[in-house]
Amino acid sequence: MSPAQKKPINDEEMAQKLVLAYEKIKAQVHQVIVGQDAVLDQLLIAMLARGHCLLEGVPGLAKTLMIRSLAQAIELSFRRIQFTPDLMPADITGTDIIQEDKKTGHRELVFDKGPIFSQIILADEINRTPPKTQAALLEAMQEHDVTVGGKTYHLEEPFFVLATQNPIEQEGTYPLPEAQRDRFLFQIIVDYPTREEERQIVEQTTSTFESTLEPVIDGPSLIECQETVRKVPVPDHVYDFVLELVRSAR
Repeated sequence: MSPAQKKPINDEEMAQKLVLAYEKIKAQVHQVIVGQDAVLDQLLIAMLARGHCLLEGVPGLAKTLMIRSLAQAIELSFRRIQFTPDLMPADITGTDIIQEDKKTGHRELVFDKGPIFSQIILADEINRTPPKTQAALLEAMQEHDVTVGGKTYHLEEPFFVLATQNPIEQEGTYPLPEAQRDRFLFQIIVDYPTREEERQIVEQTTSTFESTLEPVIDGPSLIECQETVRKVPVPDHVYDFVLELVRSAR
């Protein structure tokens, strides 16, 4: 083997690399986020399992900041979509526009990509917009594709939708359709911090404290970690337990 050739990494080494990256990502995010360990763990588990997450909690619990910080730590392209009652599907997916060549005067339809064409999508307050607009995410979440004007565009991998929603009893919210809820791997309840954590937040936000997050891994490395997770052996009794759990919950 020539010096230029890299020695292939075996599964054990890749697993150790995954664990190290996991801990480094958490450490980076915790420079900004106080507490919420369980929430961050579930977000990372979902990303490693190639799933999407729905975070539910009242405003002010740092849901948006946590997702933004996570995107910075993993070095993925990030876009925030603020869901409002007047948001239209084309505002998410993009639309065909007429573009004129200044030199020739020739006009043609050009697809203007929407914010969905990023690797981490923060669908902020997703239940503030009507179901018709919520449905614009369905194909992207399931197939990692977007179809506009009869043409299908593939989204860059890895791709995640991390959505936040306010409790449904709050005014001006729309319940998510069953088809939309089914696209999420986890629904995570974000609760208030403890008294000690809240004091730390107060001290941190009323001082000159500033934190600069550094990326720990990039997109291709995250895909390698996802592939490593899929190689974990699963015994038959676990398959049976999951199957019985799903069937009994229908």
